[in-house]
Amino acid sequence: MIEPLKEKHCQLIINNIVKACKDIEKLNKTGYNYIYLASGFIAHYNINGFKEYYKTYNLKDDILKFQNENQFNNFHIGQENYDYYKQKQKIYNAICGKIKC
Repeated sequence: MIEPLKEKHCQLIINNIVKACKDIEKLNKTGYNYIYLASGFIAHYNINGFKEYYKTYNLKDDILKFQNENQFNNFHIGQENYDYYKQKQKIYNAICGKIKC
């Protein structure tokens, strides 16, 4: 079973990715470890490859474009890891809410 993240860790992820949408160089390991595992993103071998890619492309646009794919609706109450994946959904949606402005 995968344990949900602590609230503080969730906030670190959200804050870092929001900053990285404005300046990809601000992306740190915490934000990278979350976002490269999200649907629609690839690892680009490592954080440096990811940053290099998003110097040319728009991270904000891609995050918003892949929002529907990152809802984890295939998990249901009572299933193993449901809480973890619903938390991932909440994190993704919180990021989208902050960058839509």
